Amino acid sequence: MSDSKLSVTVEFGGGTELLTATPKQKKHVVSLASSSEKAATMSNLLGLILKDLIVERPEMLVEGDGNVRPGILVLINDADWELEGEMAYEVQDGDHVCFISTLHGG
Repeated sequence: MSDSKLSVTVEFGGGTELLTATPKQKKHVVSLASSSEKAATMSNLLGLILKDLIVERPEMLVEGDGNVRPGILVLINDADWELEGEMAYEVQDGDHVCFISTLHGG
């Protein structure tokens, strides 16, 4: 079976961009492995994001069980990820995934 790489644009906003190595850079293009035997899912993408992009306070993006924290809006190609299957969504080449914090301090 053949392996391939999916190109996915990941965008952070609403303060989540401050968790990355380059906080002023909101958009990142990542390469995610996929194969004909096993599709890449949002769970795989989130693991890659935590490993390669998030350098500070990962608990502000995900909870201890690996799920995205409440208060973080996740959009897949401009649609709420709840409509797409959340962590089980099969990532496609060219997808655009956005993480936006809806929580603000004061």
